[in-house]
Amino acid sequence: MLVRIAEIEVNEGYLEEYLVAAHNVGTKSVEREDGVICIFPMQVKESPNTIRILEIYRDEEAYQAHLQTPHFLEYKQGTLHMVKSLQLVATEPLAPEAMPLIFKKY
Repeated sequence: MLVRIAEIEVNEGYLEEYLVAAHNVGTKSVEREDGVICIFPMQVKESPNTIRILEIYRDEEAYQAHLQTPHFLEYKQGTLHMVKSLQLVATEPLAPEAMPLIFKKY
């Protein structure tokens, strides 16, 4: 499993447009890609131009396949001018066995 958090700062004037793009790529990725377990964009309440995206992929192969999909490429190319900064934070899940229960509860 590959889990990380994308930390994004959106340029002034592009927030609403970016939020739509992030919503679309997250929804399409989960719907269309078996290896994408979760792409969950969130907006930081105290800093609206700060976005965090929880990304969970079955494995590295699923992540690499995701990067080649038309919906991801459209998102990436379409938002380049909107993004002030991007940091990809790799994580190590502490209780990966609990993940099926988390999603089942919802």
